[in-house]
Amino acid sequence: MSQLLVLLQIARRNLFASFLNVIIGVIILGGTFFFVVGSTLLTNIDKSMSQSIIGSISGHVQVFSANSKEDLALYNDFGPPDVAAMPDFSKVKASLEKIENVKTVVPMGLNGAMLTYGNTMDETLEKLRNLIKKQQAGDHSSELKAKIESIKSHARQIVSIIQKGYDNQARIGKSNETKDSTAEKDLARASDPKFWQNFDHDVFQNMEFLENKIAQLVPDADFIYLSYLGTDLDVFQKSFDRMKLVDGTLVPSGKRGMLLSKQEYENQFKLKVARRLDRINEMLTQENKKIAKDPDIQQFVKRNRAQNQELILQLDPLSTSAMIERLQKFLDSKEKDLPKLLDNFFNTTDENFKARFDFFYKEMAPLVELYRLHPGDMLTVKAYTKSGFVKSINVKVYGTFQFSGLEKSALAGSYSLMDLMSFRDLYGYMTPDKLAEMKEIEKESGAKIISRDQAEDALFGGTASAEVKSVKQATIDDKKAMGTLKRDPKSGDLVSHVYTSDEINGGMALNAALILKDPKLIKQTMKEVQAVADRDHLDLKTIDWQKAAGNLGQFVFVAKAVLYAAVFIIFIVALVIINNAVMMVTLQRIREIGTMRAIGAQRSFVLSLILLETITLGFVFGALGIGLGAAFIGWLGKKGIPAANDFLYFFFSGPRLFPVLGFGSIAVAFAIVLVVTLLSALYPALIATRVSPLQAMQSED
Repeated sequence: MSQLLVLLQIARRNLFASFLNVIIGVIILGGTFFFVVGSTLLTNIDKSMSQSIIGSISGHVQVFSANSKEDLALYNDFGPPDVAAMPDFSKVKASLEKIENVKTVVPMGLNGAMLTYGNTMDETLEKLRNLIKKQQAGDHSSELKAKIESIKSHARQIVSIIQKGYDNQARIGKSNETKDSTAEKDLARASDPKFWQNFDHDVFQNMEFLENKIAQLVPDADFIYLSYLGTDLDVFQKSFDRMKLVDGTLVPSGKRGMLLSKQEYENQFKLKVARRLDRINEMLTQENKKIAKDPDIQQFVKRNRAQNQELILQLDPLSTSAMIERLQKFLDSKEKDLPKLLDNFFNTTDENFKARFDFFYKEMAPLVELYRLHPGDMLTVKAYTKSGFVKSINVKVYGTFQFSGLEKSALAGSYSLMDLMSFRDLYGYMTPDKLAEMKEIEKESGAKIISRDQAEDALFGGTASAEVKSVKQATIDDKKAMGTLKRDPKSGDLVSHVYTSDEINGGMALNAALILKDPKLIKQTMKEVQAVADRDHLDLKTIDWQKAAGNLGQFVFVAKAVLYAAVFIIFIVALVIINNAVMMVTLQRIREIGTMRAIGAQRSFVLSLILLETITLGFVFGALGIGLGAAFIGWLGKKGIPAANDFLYFFFSGPRLFPVLGFGSIAVAFAIVLVVTLLSALYPALIATRVSPLQAMQSED
């Protein structure tokens, strides 16, 4: 013990005895600081990202069919993953929920939908048709007549705007070869005052002309691709507590319906001019950017000035007059041309943006429809089925949702939610509704269903036969034919039916999320899940949330690999430098070492002295590096690291990351310093043990 104390005193005395020791210490300090800060940040990002993935759509564990062509990847840039269906989810649910640590099993399926939105003319004519039908049904109120005339004026103004667009193209030199003579003739007819004077004589025929010939010339139609997650909406809401409703209402229990992602709702369904204004405002207020210096914001401003026709087309004559009057007053202008006023208004700068942004939402937005779709509206969704053909259904949109803390994350907001029965229809799966409908049609028509294998024989004289009955022309009674299906005439879907949990669970699902009671036991639970799946012949594959996230889930793993590789390189370099430095210091102390040997110091004492001095050096400067790293992390923990983009927002599980130093980073840092210093000092220490008193005196001479 006394010898150890003597060694420690010598090590402390020699700590700063040489400039080389200071160089060695600085290298150790820098390496440990880099490791502590880097590993702590990555550990915290890993934890935050896991919260984002688990709390949005993944859950702790995902299961899917082992017969799938590829692994499940929830965040895939190339569309929905190609996974095979689990034909009977109820069996999967019943087996897996018996596992002690499994809290909930949530059925899921990913797909993408195509939405083709009618333009302003289509929407205007639809409103007009509904009002005219109401009038023909017996409503002859003056209020209804005024609404009809207002919408007719709006349709006429749309035609006028399109006509002006064609005239402008002609003035800037559009060649005769590229002109659409048919479109010009149709526009000339729709612009003729006589067309509108005689509009009511054959109102539906004239509206059909406008729909088929003029509406296609209106340039504001939208084609939207929407990713959606089919699930049991009740179970999903209860299992993923970060989900919160923003607009509208939740889908009633057991009913068909859809909840749109709030972010997709804003990006896809909002007036584009308004959405660009929102984005500029976010970049100025939240990202501290400047219009004068940021080319992306300048591009938004340029597009708002050039692409505001969508806004103009929404205005009827009265709204147009009101818009012009308000803009003239705000801009202190006598200009009467609305496009020129809008061009002036949207010419925003850092100085005038705030006032114009507020004016837009206070004075201009009430005159237009900011959103093409509202909660409660029916949405026509088209998707490719598993067999490759296009299937379309009408789904009621009940509202919008987002995940708490992930409001700005594009990744967390990438999926909308659809009820599982509608999902199965779009996927091409034979739901009980479809099966019942086919049987009803078969019964009413007398048709005979033949399997695919028997189809050729039945049609071309094989062994199978298809009974063909004589038919005769007859009038189809629509009410009688469709009455048994109890369909909503507007939606064309089974909107009134309330499905039981057995009906929802008793069909296909592409994958399922497992919510665990104790997430710390995830590895053990995954083994139990796979064992149960194999025992019950469910043909399932089990993966954790990180693998289910695809390449996104491997981000932290790759980042940690890069960090450890960098630390390894730093400390390999440090090991070489420290080794050479310790060797030089040792050679400078030959006389001292020889003297100690001469007065009775053993080789083990010299070996322990060199090793302990180097380890003490590493320990002191390593502790300083860890202390500086801990102080830096503490400062970041109070201030927070802002998420500069959508991806970091998802990785941080919110707008800021507040890192917390973990004991693991400190322990590993100390271990690395100990190993590096010990290895770097071992060879010089062995050299020092071979120094004899005679050699020391000879070197001095």
